[in-house]
Amino acid sequence: MTPDLIVLADTVHTMDGQHHGQPVQAVAVSGGLIAAVGSRQEARDWQQTDTRVLDLGNATLTPGLVDCHIHPVFGLDLTIGADLAAATSLDEVLTLLGTEAAHDGGWLRGWGLNPNAFGTVPLHRSVLDGVSGDQPAFIRLFDGHSALANSRALELAGIHGRFEFDQASEVVCDADGVPTGLLLEAAAMELVQRHIPQESFAQRKTRLAGLLGDFARSGLTGGHIMDHSKESTALFQALEADGELPLRLRAAPWCMPGSGEAEWKEMARSIGTGGRRWSIEAIKLFVDGTVDNGTAWLYEPDVHGQSTAPFWPRPEEYSAAIRYFASRGIPTATHAIGDAGVDHVLEALESLRTDVPADVLRRTVHRIEHIETVPDDLVARFKGAGVVASMQPTHCTHYSLADHSDNWSTRLGAQRAERAWRCRDLRDAGVALGIGSDWPIAPYEPLPIIADAQLRRRSGHPEQEPIAPSQALTARQALEGYTSHAAKAAGQWDVSGSITVGKRADFTAFELDPLATGPDEFAASRVLGTFVDGEIQFMLERHA
Repeated sequence: MTPDLIVLADTVHTMDGQHHGQPVQAVAVSGGLIAAVGSRQEARDWQQTDTRVLDLGNATLTPGLVDCHIHPVFGLDLTIGADLAAATSLDEVLTLLGTEAAHDGGWLRGWGLNPNAFGTVPLHRSVLDGVSGDQPAFIRLFDGHSALANSRALELAGIHGRFEFDQASEVVCDADGVPTGLLLEAAAMELVQRHIPQESFAQRKTRLAGLLGDFARSGLTGGHIMDHSKESTALFQALEADGELPLRLRAAPWCMPGSGEAEWKEMARSIGTGGRRWSIEAIKLFVDGTVDNGTAWLYEPDVHGQSTAPFWPRPEEYSAAIRYFASRGIPTATHAIGDAGVDHVLEALESLRTDVPADVLRRTVHRIEHIETVPDDLVARFKGAGVVASMQPTHCTHYSLADHSDNWSTRLGAQRAERAWRCRDLRDAGVALGIGSDWPIAPYEPLPIIADAQLRRRSGHPEQEPIAPSQALTARQALEGYTSHAAKAAGQWDVSGSITVGKRADFTAFELDPLATGPDEFAASRVLGTFVDGEIQFMLERHA
């Protein structure tokens, strides 16, 4: 063995369970792979004349953190204009939009709007009309599945009443059939979006490069991208032409209602294509929308009589799509938030046992994304179906409250709200649980997310009551969600997810030990560096 690099750290968590009682403080890298794992004393024997040695001192080294659910390219569209995520009242929203309108001569844009900020005021175009003047306005709600347009924007888009769509989308109208400005789901929002001036490719490339750099500085070495398009391919290729991507990216294009075998065949052909650090590896589907805008799929309606329909108007066509991809050994990831939606996905995946050869099923990972409210019997079915859970703890801690006074909880009612984000129950049932952010729906920084998964409240806010505290993860379980279980969620446990000889040399270095530090303190601490293929992507300069 002639290592290119040896990394030393006082604490190394391998996450592979192979070093009980044997402290690991050294990792050797050769050709982008882990060549040896051992003690500082053993590292002296590995070192050759040309070996670079990097001593991180009292730092903690782990496998590289991987966000299991992000939208970096799609997020470029969702993060234009005023950032409304921190607004907690309608006055704050209007102040931020007014400031944005004052220096924007085109469209008034905003994103991250939490409907809880409106209180009892309806989401209506008239609220925007008062601050936008003659400008068309298009404001994205935090869930990414809905938007509010003002009267001028509706006029430009030719929206004067209801529309019929191939998917569960809606131009919300009042009792007289007049649009309120609220647009639910992608097809409805696209009616307005197509009229908004687009950024140049060069501008988007610059923004994406900055975003991926920020991801690396936050501690991420990889991400599962839950959308992919021709533009994504062009952007990744352009960035790679300039140098390496700072993260390893696994992408999944969308399979939408109204598609059929011709479209599915084209998507299947894309599997395995990509570049040096990015590739298309799965298919993303939706079976419902969101609780907050009334488009989830629930057994029983929410308090407004909504969330009763699937995203695919003919859900048997969703099941046919799953069967098409699964029979070809192609992994799938399905957005399913409500209990009826999760039930249907599990049923579709369980039915594969009679249609798909056992060896194909064993090597193909199928996932359900989000899983916000489910009863006990659905939790129990995950393990039997061999399905991976992919969840976002900060959806719970940022957008719901322990007293159920938030929009999400109020819509569901107390019983279903008590079933919020059952992370611990799924882990205790033996289910692999990948953790992520769903950026830009919630912040991407992994350290606060790891903390929130343990606290069941926002890190740094000890005054807040935890939400369903029985669902708190242990520190190890939370870290596993970004490392070993993230690899299992991608079907890549054989090549990543632990510091094990032969696996990829992707690491994250921390100022504090995530397994021995209180969650609030850990969330506020620093990431010292990230490595991908044994190459430093980011390293914080530390002063004595």
